[in-house]
Amino acid sequence: MTQSLADMRRDYTRDGLAEEQAPAEPFALFEQWFAEAVKTEQAPVEANAMTLATVDAEGRPHCRVLLLKGLDARGFTFFTNYQSAKGQQLLANPFAAMTFFWPALERQVRIEGRVEKVTAKESDDYYQVRPLGSRLGAWASPQSQVIADRQALQDLLEATRARFADSQPECPEHWGGYRLLPERLEFWQGRASRLHDRLNYRLIAGIWQRERLAP
Repeated sequence: MTQSLADMRRDYTRDGLAEEQAPAEPFALFEQWFAEAVKTEQAPVEANAMTLATVDAEGRPHCRVLLLKGLDARGFTFFTNYQSAKGQQLLANPFAAMTFFWPALERQVRIEGRVEKVTAKESDDYYQVRPLGSRLGAWASPQSQVIADRQALQDLLEATRARFADSQPECPEHWGGYRLLPERLEFWQGRASRLHDRLNYRLIAGIWQRERLAP
């Protein structure tokens, strides 16, 4: 390595996060931060990219980066193969955590809560607006399963193209959306000397409680 890991550091000086800047409930603040991230972050960063953490039946954690594809007052929506590793983990333990990191803004948001499947209509509505290649891929890929090589995946894709040569692919039953119903959101704003701002929202008896956490 050309640089010692111990010497790698960046001081955060862009902004702060005071209580008077934060609303009583967290969704408005997330939407504000997300809109600013869309305007500010540059490729290859995708503002809707987030790390999703799940836990399997043995209690082992798993993380991967996904794209957020829906947000409303109910929660945060993403789509995947229900038979994938993450799908099986959510079946065994229907709780998850998301982390968004927007480096240009020196901001991070952590979200935790229960996860449920969205309706079949919601899954179909999103599936139908995806590019054709992505729709075919949802049929072709046995996600998370071991395959022989890249050619095996290409062969599955070609077979899927032939299957739907004369029709549009419908949304597979094994593919669809999940919605994380948040019980906790933490907004992190980088500050100098690692004395970051952390405002935490917890849902208690249906009411959001806001508190400041030490960095």
